[in-house]
Amino acid sequence: MKYVLDAHTHTIASGHAYNTIREMACAGQSKGLELLGITEHAPAMPGTCHEFYFHNLRIMDRDAYAIPILLGSELNIMDDQGTVDLDTEVLVQLDYNIASLHPPCIPFMNKDRITQAVIHTIKNPNIHIIGHLDDARFEVDYDQVVRAAGEYRTLMEVNNSSMLPTSYRPNARENYKRMLEACEKYRVCIIMNSDAHSDSTVGRHDMSLALIEELGFPEDLIVNTAVEKFKSFIKK
Repeated sequence: MKYVLDAHTHTIASGHAYNTIREMACAGQSKGLELLGITEHAPAMPGTCHEFYFHNLRIMDRDAYAIPILLGSELNIMDDQGTVDLDTEVLVQLDYNIASLHPPCIPFMNKDRITQAVIHTIKNPNIHIIGHLDDARFEVDYDQVVRAAGEYRTLMEVNNSSMLPTSYRPNARENYKRMLEACEKYRVCIIMNSDAHSDSTVGRHDMSLALIEELGFPEDLIVNTAVEKFKSFIKK
């Protein structure tokens, strides 16, 4: 399968990543990508940029780099009501938004509360992707979540970084099997992302591709194959 985009990456602005926007874009070009998405961690993540960073992205020329770029955020889901850590007035200015569960930002809760947290987040029209819903410490009902994602045209992410030996998110690969089975059952689209925090891992989807091939997951439900296919979801 040919893939042409990576929509979840971070730069030095996120505080625990190691390259600039230009370096990440050059890495994307070298990997043959046609589009790179940069999604800095939102303000509740320790060490990341201030809200003003996201306000000021309006000055950026998306076509001034080695390949076209989109600029968004990786939001933190903060509670079981799906609260996120940037206001709507900021989110609507960005190209798109990912929302994820991160232990520094949301307490561990039971399965019902975590499931409701994600579903409430999916219902937010300014959220386009649910990031790395794979951490065994946040048990979730994939059937309910995936059905909600289908109803609200929200992409479910398969995060390559989660399945690497260096990942701190336990049981990610097995959880992705369950999520992908639900996505195939309900015909819900996914996006493969690298979650790159350095230029060397931009566009890296090897773990994701291996799992998708193992499961025989349908290619027509993967948006990485065409830029316009992805953009149709972030225009919702």
